[in-house]
Amino acid sequence: MSPFRLGFAVFGAVLSFSGLALADHSTIKSEYDHPRYFFEAEPHAVVEPFHDGGIGAGFAGTFNVADRGFINRLNDSVGVGFGANWTTNDHFILSAAMQWNFWFTERWSAFGEPGVAIVTDKKPKFWPSFGAGGRFAFTPNITLTMRVGFPVFSVGVSFLL
Repeated sequence: MSPFRLGFAVFGAVLSFSGLALADHSTIKSEYDHPRYFFEAEPHAVVEPFHDGGIGAGFAGTFNVADRGFINRLNDSVGVGFGANWTTNDHFILSAAMQWNFWFTERWSAFGEPGVAIVTDKKPKFWPSFGAGGRFAFTPNITLTMRVGFPVFSVGVSFLL
């Protein structure tokens, strides 16, 4: 199965659970109504669609640095994170980013991640890094996390510690 078909299959599986979220009440205007955590640990599978199409595995870690984000009266938070990914085309990708989270309901949240990346090839290259993603919470501290971005796309499970 191609990486893109796998991604669509996972996305479809997540959408099949969306009926559970219909009973959720909106928390976007409750400033602190989101899980309390210090660190988010996210092992994940990756696809590198922009450079030789490699697939692989990785880890992202994010330290929650502000329970209250940039916008008053909005349920947002800010984190600083890092990532390490390896792909089958022998690329090792290190990244660092700011993560801005928006907590919509008890189960659904989204985030944006601007940052930088170092990609090893024949010689290391510095690239901008950016991503947008979402989480579906199975429990308050365990989520399915999907990210679309550059230089990688990822799907994994996050543990909010």
